[in-house]
Amino acid sequence: MIGRRIAAALALGVAALASGGATANWNATVSATGTSHLIGNPAAKVRLVEYISYTCPHCAAFTREGEEPIKLAYIAPGKVNLEVRHLLRDPVDLTVAVLAHCGPVSKFPQNHSAFMFGQDKWLATLTKATPAQQQRWKASGAAGRKAIASDGGLYAIMTRRGYSRTEVDRCLADDAFVKTLAETSAKDWEKPGIDSTPTFAVNGVVLPGTHTWDALSKQLDEFVRKAS
Repeated sequence: MIGRRIAAALALGVAALASGGATANWNATVSATGTSHLIGNPAAKVRLVEYISYTCPHCAAFTREGEEPIKLAYIAPGKVNLEVRHLLRDPVDLTVAVLAHCGPVSKFPQNHSAFMFGQDKWLATLTKATPAQQQRWKASGAAGRKAIASDGGLYAIMTRRGYSRTEVDRCLADDAFVKTLAETSAKDWEKPGIDSTPTFAVNGVVLPGTHTWDALSKQLDEFVRKAS
């Protein structure tokens, strides 16, 4: 059953879209900012940063509970913009992050959702990998990432997203981007207040102890209220 706060946020989002018309929806505005993506009105007074890991079950739980309310009630009417940043924890996490970035910038939000909502399936598959499979993951460069993508069924996810095998392999082989992504993640892990995933920051202020949609929504409402 949908929670009361989620239902309320959805209702607010629908009302905002109804009053503002189709052009009021900022969810289609996506830009790349180096190794992260910014979704929503660039001039929004409230800037939400989501630090996530694709191998973090708590991050997937947050996505299931909070993604739609954030899109409808906060991003769509232009009140909040969302930057998604990656806190990498392991080679699997890195591989999925590379795939989420694959292709046009506009595809990132849906790629992100596909991996988060499907995490329980592909992560369970990788968890059951044999020692021989896990050894292949340690291969240097693209070979290791391709092995992870193959063993975890990640190629199939990308195929459903409209990518060809050639396109996916090209993304997995982008060593320069992988290096930059890993370096950016390492720097983010060193920021004060960031020690787990998911972690959130609003207008440059890290919210310690906030790891769920229920906790974030209360604080986000207050930031929006003050910005109005």
